[in-house]
Amino acid sequence: MHEELENFEKNHVWDLVEPPPNCSPIGTKWVFKNKQGEDGMVVRNKARLVAQGFCQKEGIDYEETFAPVAPSKGFKLQQMDVKSAFLNGFIEEEVYVRQPPGFESARFPDRVYKLRKALYGPKQAPRAWYARLKSFCSNAGL
Repeated sequence: MHEELENFEKNHVWDLVEPPPNCSPIGTKWVFKNKQGEDGMVVRNKARLVAQGFCQKEGIDYEETFAPVAPSKGFKLQQMDVKSAFLNGFIEEEVYVRQPPGFESARFPDRVYKLRKALYGPKQAPRAWYARLKSFCSNAGL
């Protein structure tokens, strides 16, 4: 969990702010997974903080959902694992999340995080990540 939060700090994912009037911050929760090696042995325990995007309301919190579909375009697919991929996508809308369970600020327990970049969970996250990836590929001539 500490490693995940250190990634957030390093990537400037959010800012701890006073909640604006009529703010309904999205809840967050921890998701745990055991990563296994080729031999099936657990090589790492992984924790990921996920925003509960299912609470967002279309037309209020977001305008549309987004899921790129490469196979229908006839692209050759390759898979790669990008650690903390969504933390690289910039959020354009104002999205607020509650402080992570177990990691609430002692000085500012009533504050919320305003997202600068995407987390896993919000409806804006896939579009933000895809826009950043697309920009990188275009600039690299790919």
